[in-house]
Amino acid sequence: MTSGADLFVVCKQCGSEVSPYITECPYCGSRLRRRAPKLPRVHGPSRPARHRRLTTLLRGRRRGRASVLASGPSQASDRWAYMRPYATIAIVALGAAAWVASRAEPQLYLKLAIAGPLHGDWWRLVTSEFAFSRGLPAFLVLGTIGLFGWLIERRHGPFVTAALFLGGGVTGGLVACAVYRAPGELIDQAIFLVKEGLGTGNGAALALLAAWAGPDVRAARAGAYYEGDLLGAAVIGALLLAIPFAYEQSEMSWLVGVVGAAFGLLVGLGLQLRSESHA
Repeated sequence: MTSGADLFVVCKQCGSEVSPYITECPYCGSRLRRRAPKLPRVHGPSRPARHRRLTTLLRGRRRGRASVLASGPSQASDRWAYMRPYATIAIVALGAAAWVASRAEPQLYLKLAIAGPLHGDWWRLVTSEFAFSRGLPAFLVLGTIGLFGWLIERRHGPFVTAALFLGGGVTGGLVACAVYRAPGELIDQAIFLVKEGLGTGNGAALALLAAWAGPDVRAARAGAYYEGDLLGAAVIGALLLAIPFAYEQSEMSWLVGVVGAAFGLLVGLGLQLRSESHA
C-alpha cells in the first residue's frame, strides 16, 4: 500500500496537509517547492537509457545539418545584403546598350557574335554574351540576368556575379566551338543557329540561375527550409532553353545554355560548401 507520507505534505507555515503535486499552499499561499514533481506514466512505453541517448544524438545531428543547409546562403549574404548590385546593373546596362546599338547598326552584331571559327579572335567569347538579334530573347535573357544576378550579388558580392556571368558564356561558347564545325552557321536543319553569328547570353543567364538555385535544391533534398521559389526558377530556365527552338534561325544554342547551367550549378554548390566549412 501507499504510505501516508506519499499522499500529502505538511505546510511549514500553517501546518496544513496538502497535495505533494502542487507548488503553493492553497490555505496560506506560501511556497512549497520551485516546481511540481513529474507524474509517473502508468502505461507509457519504457525505453532503455542508451536508446534514448542515441535517438537524441541523431535528432541533434539532423537538426544541425538542416540548420546549416538553411542558413548557408543567409550567412553568406550578410556582407552584401544591403549594397547595390553594381555588377548586375552594369551587365544589364551593357546588354541593353549593345542591343540598341545593334538595331541601329546591324553590322555591330556581326562584330560581337561568334561567326564561324574564332581564328584568334578570343574576345568574341566575351562579346558574344551581349549579342542579341531579336527583342524578345534579349528581354528574357537580360531579365533573368537582372533577377538572379541581383540575388547572387546579395549572397556573394559583385566579383562572384561577374565571374559567373563571364564563365557561363565563355564555357558555353568554347563547347559550341568544339562541337559545331563552324559556330554561327546553319550546318543542319536540326541545329537552330542563325547564319550570321552565335550569341552566348543564354548560357550566362542560366549560369546565374543555376548558381542561385543549386543550394536551395540541395536544401530541398535534405528536407531543410529554403526561401527560394524553385518552381519559378525552373519555368524561367525552361524558357531560356526553349529559345533556340522557338525561332527557325535563332542566335542562341541550347548546348550553350546547358553548359552554362552546369557551370553555374557547380559554382553555386561549391560556394555553399565553402560557406558551410567557414560557419
